[in-house]
Amino acid sequence: MPIRQVAILGSTGSIGVNTLDVIRAHPERFKVVALTAGKQVDRLAEQCVEFKPAIAVVTDAAAAARLSTLLLEKKIHTHVLYGPQALVTAVTESGCDTVMAAIVGAAGLLPALAAAQAGKRVLLANKEALVMSGDLFMQAMKHGGGELLPIDSEHNAIYQCLPKDFTNAPYNSQGVEELWLTASGGPFRDTPVEQLSNVTPDQACAHPNWVMGRKISVDSATMMNKGLEVIEAFWLFGLPLEKIKVLIHPQSVVHSMVRYRDGSVIAQLGQPDMRTPIAYGLAWPERIEAGVAPLSLTQLATLSFTEPDLARFPCLSLAFAAAQAGGTAPSVLNAANEIAVAAFLDEGMPYLQIPIIVEKTLSAISVTNASSLELILEMDAQARAVARDLIQEMRT
Repeated sequence: MPIRQVAILGSTGSIGVNTLDVIRAHPERFKVVALTAGKQVDRLAEQCVEFKPAIAVVTDAAAAARLSTLLLEKKIHTHVLYGPQALVTAVTESGCDTVMAAIVGAAGLLPALAAAQAGKRVLLANKEALVMSGDLFMQAMKHGGGELLPIDSEHNAIYQCLPKDFTNAPYNSQGVEELWLTASGGPFRDTPVEQLSNVTPDQACAHPNWVMGRKISVDSATMMNKGLEVIEAFWLFGLPLEKIKVLIHPQSVVHSMVRYRDGSVIAQLGQPDMRTPIAYGLAWPERIEAGVAPLSLTQLATLSFTEPDLARFPCLSLAFAAAQAGGTAPSVLNAANEIAVAAFLDEGMPYLQIPIIVEKTLSAISVTNASSLELILEMDAQARAVARDLIQEMRT
């Protein structure tokens, strides 16, 4: 069995750390050849000391100098690079055959696209590659001839519940009727709406079931995360938007479901632990030990499902509207949300302003066809500028 050569984009985040945990348990199966990180240079250095990748990438020259010094002290000969283009280099020149695309936000788009074009096995944990450039990304995967395995727990669950040759045939020829994405509802699913105006970043990041980064935790609280997942599912699985549903499932045990024409509903269940979908993607089509505790159904008091309240979660409604508009609208949605969430986390902007900023940005920018990566990135930059201006106006 050949050893898979793995590049991890975003190795210091929660997905990256969990990926390394699975790899650590299977040294006979996987070798780490590239690691990339943003601000957590010390953690990246520790990872490089343990896994000895050929390439490590950080954001800027100062971080690169610090990382190089730390590795030199430990006599580790990893080649240190920095900047956006270096992320692409980590994919194309590290000798990897498998890429964990786990950089949060638009920054992960270019290296994920490079992995698709290069015919790698792409383990996609970065929603933005499909939200911003779904058509371009799926075409790149097709032309590159690689394998695309979704790592988000919901899309991974759906992937497991679909027929084996689903991607090679129209969904309706195989009896698939609907995809049901489950959502925990986040920390505020039962909070009275009038109390949300005083929400703090720490409260928004205190997810009841999953351990995640701060940005994605806020997206879970607003349910923008689920809206982005709807757009992602649209591109991954090829069903019309009206066939993709969202259900609030507070226990986070049923990760998603597929409803078939004959009345069957097939669900994937498991602990709320990202190592399960990560291990599935790394070893596919085999299944390997992921270090996850067994699921005991006898210890579960109940499994409940409800329809989401769009008054409580306007971001979910905005995401459906952007998906329906198509073209560059999802890119604008994503960019405005990134700016709004950052303002909430770092600058004291009120929590309830997040959907307002996103909606106003969507209204301010005309939708056009997402025909090229250059245009998508241009619209992303424009949306960020508009969102920043709106936040500034709100403060004055």
